[in-house]
Amino acid sequence: MNRTTGSRTTGSGPTGRAGSRTPARTTRPAAGTAPPRRTDARRLPAPAPAAARRRDRLPRYWFAERLLLTLSGRRPVHWMLGHTLGAAYDQLAALAPYAPLLPARPGRGPAVRHCDEFRPSPGVIEAFARITAGDRLLALAFRLEHCTDQRWRCSAVELGGARR
Repeated sequence: MNRTTGSRTTGSGPTGRAGSRTPARTTRPAAGTAPPRRTDARRLPAPAPAAARRRDRLPRYWFAERLLLTLSGRRPVHWMLGHTLGAAYDQLAALAPYAPLLPARPGRGPAVRHCDEFRPSPGVIEAFARITAGDRLLALAFRLEHCTDQRWRCSAVELGGARR
């Protein structure tokens, strides 16, 4: 369709060949008609810096992120079933329905700000994490044990200093 007359162009197009399907452009596009941009949530996130990728491979950060997702209600408790031992799973099952790491007001979701560890013996990590949830700063402590199948499993979880 020709923009100025509304009729189809069957003559020569911009290439000068007869029978071309592309109409000759006679006017410039209107201002502000740029193609739409992708600014919605479907956009792929920017790749994480190398330091962040190395950090996320550490068992303490990996477990802290998983515990955060479970205790904020973003993932179900059974998501941690293969990564916890019996008592820790029971602690998570008791804590998770209350979503203690969910922020009080909508806005930024909870995030792991810092995580550190202490190794009291070989094959054991006692870790703590600082969690921000909205305008609150919370503490999360957990114990990891290196099991016979060479996987780390969570054996205890404490939130906010009070044993639950």
